Amino acid sequence: MRDQRKINILFLCTGNSCRSQMAEGWARALKADRLEAYSAGIETHGLNPLAVQVMKEAGVDISGQRSKFVTELKEIVFDYVVTVCDGAAESCPLFPGKAKVVHHGFDDPPRLAKSATTEAEALVHYRRVRDEIRAYVETLPETLATQSKPQELRSQS
Repeated sequence: MRDQRKINILFLCTGNSCRSQMAEGWARALKADRLEAYSAGIETHGLNPLAVQVMKEAGVDISGQRSKFVTELKEIVFDYVVTVCDGAAESCPLFPGKAKVVHHGFDDPPRLAKSATTEAEALVHYRRVRDEIRAYVETLPETLATQSKPQELRSQS
């Protein structure tokens, strides 16, 4: 008989304002039966209003989420930690237990939108990344086992 326990997954990004928040939102919306999703950051930058807007357009309300430091979740034993930006992948803290770390980077919408002259231009970047994150989350949890390596090995590289 298959273990019915949900997989605890943390989406980790530097500021926990956009990509990790969207990933948590998608995981809760699409995979709540199999995943217990969280997001956090190495820093906190607040919840990005444009990320909230594009997720709402897609039918997922993340407005109730908040930007969190990874230390706020220290009591949770994670099965997987998915770093969604290069900064988090480079600065990922060690997690107790059996956490496996996976890096699946996505472009940074705020950085891409810096040159936009209108909100409509900026939203194009947010929507593209939102859709890429959704496509990735739709593959979970099956792709995690093939992408991950034990934290101990990752931390030595």
